[in-house]
Amino acid sequence: MRRRDLIAAAIATGLASPSRAATMPVVLELFTSQGCSSCPPADALLGTLAKRPGVIALAWHVDYWDRLGWRDRYASREATARQQAYARQLGDEVFTPALVIDGAQVVVGSDRTAVEKAISAARPMPVPIALTRTEDATMVEIAAASTAVRALRIVYDPEQATDIAAGENSGERLREYRIVREVETLGEWDGSARRFTAKPPAPGQGMVIMLATDDLRVIGAVDQPPI
Repeated sequence: MRRRDLIAAAIATGLASPSRAATMPVVLELFTSQGCSSCPPADALLGTLAKRPGVIALAWHVDYWDRLGWRDRYASREATARQQAYARQLGDEVFTPALVIDGAQVVVGSDRTAVEKAISAARPMPVPIALTRTEDATMVEIAAASTAVRALRIVYDPEQATDIAAGENSGERLREYRIVREVETLGEWDGSARRFTAKPPAPGQGMVIMLATDDLRVIGAVDQPPI
């Protein structure tokens, strides 16, 4: 059974280019799992791409691999639900490692050629987002959009290493990047300009503010790396 078919059955049962400007971000969302032997190359590629100016990378650890030999300590039901929503919207399968670019296209997360091509073809995001740090909060200013939008505050760990004791990656020490740890909806509204006060992430963590339309397209994003 193909890996995509295996994962789909499990659920049923139970790259910007180096010259891309930082003012024109591209959002890479990797759906991955510590239980998936095909995922470590995609995790490593995401870590490399995350170093590029203009690339905002996030790793969502899905929970449907947890019953297949190893429980991923970063996995969440929310990550799985997000991937399922993308699959419905984009008319694709649910599989790992899957990389979604700007909420508009999905490719195999370890296929560097496909990833680079998708990033190069990504369109500039139309809605600017500005962050201003204060002593105990972050001010978020979102410009007006031409459609209804939803703003997310996403907290991530920049990098972690885990020793795997079972499952497909048993005996391996996995190094993973930009791991989503906390998600909060700042608001959903008609697209008029808005200002929010966002709780800062914990020391050592980073934060992404992401703006998306009803069809999940990402139209604005900004990254606040760890201090």
